Amino acid sequence: MSEEAKLIQRAYRLEGQALAEIYDTHNEAIYRYAMRLLGNVDAAEECVSETFTRFLNALHRKKGPRDHLKAYLFRIAHNWITDYYRRAAPATEPIDDEISLVSTEKPDMEAFQNIEIVRVRAALKKLTPAQEQVISLKFLEGWENAEIATAIGKPIGSVKSLQHRALATLKRILLDEDDE
Repeated sequence: MSEEAKLIQRAYRLEGQALAEIYDTHNEAIYRYAMRLLGNVDAAEECVSETFTRFLNALHRKKGPRDHLKAYLFRIAHNWITDYYRRAAPATEPIDDEISLVSTEKPDMEAFQNIEIVRVRAALKKLTPAQEQVISLKFLEGWENAEIATAIGKPIGSVKSLQHRALATLKRILLDEDDE
């Protein structure tokens, strides 16, 4: 039995140490993912909280994961984010609150890097939700295609296709902006 399977079994027994280990292992990655998709500190924190609340409720009902814990948690987070956008359009937040902007001793370089961060973030928002999710998990979280496929419930071929289309769209968006 794998270490993850043992940890999940202990979580089903609601062992505090197992639950704390799961939270400590995954909460920061879920927060980063939520921040990228939501762009709002309060909403990202609420997403993390709700993700683990739903996870605990699923364990209590004996309907939680049997394997692929990380993918299971990210699916909960993604579903919460989808619900968030369905409930209401998010309020506009200043970009300074959502990302740590680059700080250097050269203000002109810092300004250029900050502009680039904003451009890429805006371009990511123009992707479909599925494309944005795949790009975030692949390039910002460093997941393998198989992990992404498990998390979003699609075959690996679909993940590769989403990734290819998303990268082509991002390239087109960013190059079009450069031409303007």
